[in-house]
Amino acid sequence: MKKLNSAVERFALRHPRFGVPGLMRFIVGGQLLVYLLTVFSSSAAVSFLAFNWSAVKSGELWRLVTFVFMPGFSTLQDALWLVLSLYLYYMIGTTLEREWGTAKFNLYYLSGVLLTLLTGILSALITGQNVWIAGTGYVNLSMFFAFAALFPETQFLIFFIIPVKVKWLAWLDAAFFALAVLLSLLRLDLLGALLPIIALLNFFVFFWTEISEWFSRQRMRAKRQPQTIHFRAAAQQQKQKEARQGYRHKCAVCGRTDADHPELEFRYCSRCTGYHCFCQDHIFNHVHFTE
Repeated sequence: MKKLNSAVERFALRHPRFGVPGLMRFIVGGQLLVYLLTVFSSSAAVSFLAFNWSAVKSGELWRLVTFVFMPGFSTLQDALWLVLSLYLYYMIGTTLEREWGTAKFNLYYLSGVLLTLLTGILSALITGQNVWIAGTGYVNLSMFFAFAALFPETQFLIFFIIPVKVKWLAWLDAAFFALAVLLSLLRLDLLGALLPIIALLNFFVFFWTEISEWFSRQRMRAKRQPQTIHFRAAAQQQKQKEARQGYRHKCAVCGRTDADHPELEFRYCSRCTGYHCFCQDHIFNHVHFTE
């Protein structure tokens, strides 16, 4: 993952003009056009755009590209959802392109499309069944993950009323991915289970550095947090230990205990590593423990 992430960063830096500027304009515009053709003609009229492995093998190679423009909506009742989804993904895509640059954003979207295609082809070859893919829904959802990773505190208005931070919507997105994989596995649908996983794989490749740094920060934060001491339980354990040993304090140098020599005073050295007890004769006269 780390090597792939570094390769992506190097390619984007060395080829800043790679890709299509404003790619999401073309994606959204194409999906809107296909939706209008579907509504005002029929679904069969645009079915030649979807990825169909049998048709691709027969020479209909345009399907390797045109399936991207399948919007996932096909009725007039879906118009509102179509507009909202197209607006959302256009906004997210253009924001990512401004943040990353054209080259890296194009790489992100196109690698998601390419991985979707490869998954469909491999699924068809493994199962021996025809594979049909209409649209890049999981690629778009993985694009939402990228937006949430970069701008987690941004707020969206749910139903135009309720403000919700993007990071919480990303968790809902993750739950949707998990549910899609689970249901596909229960139906023995190999392709349906692989497409969400492949989309997530694309996200992890591009955000591997950020993800690994986040885990490193969490480990450092956990190490710095003071441990909670339960004094009542600790006192009970100390009493049990004293009952087993027959003494409370024992000098780490001479071995004398408070039970055998109650006249002695015992102290703990603050300069020693760990907790080491010394009698009054050795508290200032001993070699400090370093381990």
